[in-house]
Amino acid sequence: MVDLKTKYLGMELKNPVILGASNLVTNHDILKKAEDAGVAAIVYKSLFEEQIQLEAAQFDDELEEYNERNAEMVKLFPSIVHAGPEEHLVNVRKAKESISVPLIASLNAIYTESWIEYAQLLEQTGVDALELNFFYVPRDTQTDGRDITQQQLEIIKAVKSKVKLPISIKLSPFYANPLNAVSQMDQLGVKGFVLFNRLFQPDIDIEKQQHFSPFNLSNPEDNKLTLRFAGLLYGTITASICSNTGIYSGADVVKMILAGADCVQMVSTVYKNKIEYIKTVINDIQSWMESKGYKKLEDFRGKLSNKKINDPFVYKRAQYIDLLLKSESIFKKYPVH
Repeated sequence: MVDLKTKYLGMELKNPVILGASNLVTNHDILKKAEDAGVAAIVYKSLFEEQIQLEAAQFDDELEEYNERNAEMVKLFPSIVHAGPEEHLVNVRKAKESISVPLIASLNAIYTESWIEYAQLLEQTGVDALELNFFYVPRDTQTDGRDITQQQLEIIKAVKSKVKLPISIKLSPFYANPLNAVSQMDQLGVKGFVLFNRLFQPDIDIEKQQHFSPFNLSNPEDNKLTLRFAGLLYGTITASICSNTGIYSGADVVKMILAGADCVQMVSTVYKNKIEYIKTVINDIQSWMESKGYKKLEDFRGKLSNKKINDPFVYKRAQYIDLLLKSESIFKKYPVH
């Protein structure tokens, strides 16, 4: 019998399959089904400070809408304050109590003070670890990319100084040099990195000539960037590597471990194939290991990483040059005439 155990954020997991943050995990029935299907850990839906602020502003607007409509009635409703993150915290606490596998909280805030406050509140729910959900959408041409990275480093320092939970960073791929950003964060004691954050992208309806918000599930082809950086990072940092985005099958999980990942997070495939599919993914990993004679994940983890292969260009752009040199084979596969 093969051993699927792996380590992530200092925790021993029974296998490398983690259910990633999404609305799925807010349903207790789904949490239980995920655990029964064999998932090793669960990341709870992110707590977004921006969403709390927007909800609070909308709440205040609705309370104030009918105020001062006549001389005798200044206010229609009594003074009520928005509950802030409390509802989310209650739900996290309930989720933690309902499962036996590790639960990881996810957080995205705006201000350093908020990162600290919410991180401390999430720690009090009893979660096993904390995932800081880092992303930055550029809004102007003046902000220097180095300033953004430095701000994120300061947030890590601030949060680590106030909470005892192991911390992972869920990164976007949009750094000039993601390897350098990861290295700097690793030196601060971050315990894991999730590669990569799948960001919302706007779209345009050309008939209505207006923006709309598509529900963006990942596709299997989306995992190539994750595979590249898992392969490049393996053996260069002390933190765990968790592959995310486009991880659909047991074969995808095997690829990521061969590249150097310790574990994966899966979401889109669960939406498309239902929660029970996690069991199939785990069985497929076991079957592949048995067919290759591997007894445990460490037997092949990082086997095809940049550090362990003889060809130094596999993870670099020479791969593209090679493709250009073999353009005739491309034309055979995709004839243009």
